[in-house]
Amino acid sequence: MKKFLLTCSLLLVAISFSIADTGFRILFYNVENLFDTVDDPLKDDDEFLPEGTMKWKPWRYWEKLRNITRVITAVGGMYSPALVGLCEVENDSVLFDLTRRSPLRAQGYEYVITSSPDERGVDVALLYQRHQFRLLEKNEHEVLFSDKRLRPTRNILHVAGKTVTGDTLDLFVCHWPSRRGGQRESEPARIDAASLLRRKVDSLFSIRGDANIVIMGDFNDNPDNRSISLTLGAGAPDQDCSEKRLYNLFSSHLKELRRGTYFFQGNWELPDQIIVSGNLLRQENPLYIREGRGYIFSPDFLLREEKSSGVKRPYRTYYGPRYIGGFSDHLPVYADLEFNSSGI
Repeated sequence: MKKFLLTCSLLLVAISFSIADTGFRILFYNVENLFDTVDDPLKDDDEFLPEGTMKWKPWRYWEKLRNITRVITAVGGMYSPALVGLCEVENDSVLFDLTRRSPLRAQGYEYVITSSPDERGVDVALLYQRHQFRLLEKNEHEVLFSDKRLRPTRNILHVAGKTVTGDTLDLFVCHWPSRRGGQRESEPARIDAASLLRRKVDSLFSIRGDANIVIMGDFNDNPDNRSISLTLGAGAPDQDCSEKRLYNLFSSHLKELRRGTYFFQGNWELPDQIIVSGNLLRQENPLYIREGRGYIFSPDFLLREEKSSGVKRPYRTYYGPRYIGGFSDHLPVYADLEFNSSGI
């Protein structure tokens, strides 16, 4: 019996050291039009076909997959991110190619993806490593607009799973309606999306008050816009974080860094964010966010300097219809989840 207990103790110590060494990084990345080269007759994907406007040839598609692999690997550093949220992904096929047929296959990701009514056929997805995250359930929620004239948008992905500590982590991956037509004119659509997400979050809080919730996505709004700060109710982290409130890990980034994740009309914007429940900002919690903040990943290889202005902006795949072979028009964001050793 003593030998058995000693073995269990050593195993727990080994697990705790392994967790401390590898960490648990959460990444979100808008990969900018990750389409395959096959026509989907039910979707408006003609632009991204070999004979379409973008001349989306197979070699360009595979180069795009290699570029995405490079970004995910670089964000992970010595270890791959445990969870990777993606948006602007066309279908299951491109995720199969990314995780099984590109260099990313070495990192052992599984994936889930939505099946949205978006007319272009783009969806949101989550990659996860099974040795760090055990999938429990996957749901998706359709955003229904108050204005019935609006075109359908991307569904919100909800995934629940267990971490290696045995704690449940609820993840939402979002790609809210665009600002087409202007920020103010299009805002009601994003408020509808925020209202839906808020209801789903409140439902989780009612089921378990100590819910560990991570929301990540391209919200097409900045942290201080109404949909995020008021409707969703995600404010800046503070000293006394309530377990049933939401906090935006990027609330102060635009002011502090004067850089965002998306460059538009000469200005940086920060539509890509990670938002968490207050429980994840308490260091005594079995799971908590390191330093209580998120980060923008902006190495030189993801930026390109404009000759006319000298401004560095995201090195994208296309500039208009011209292929330039970059990565995306967005920069990735990430946060690090820590495991409290007393909870292991």
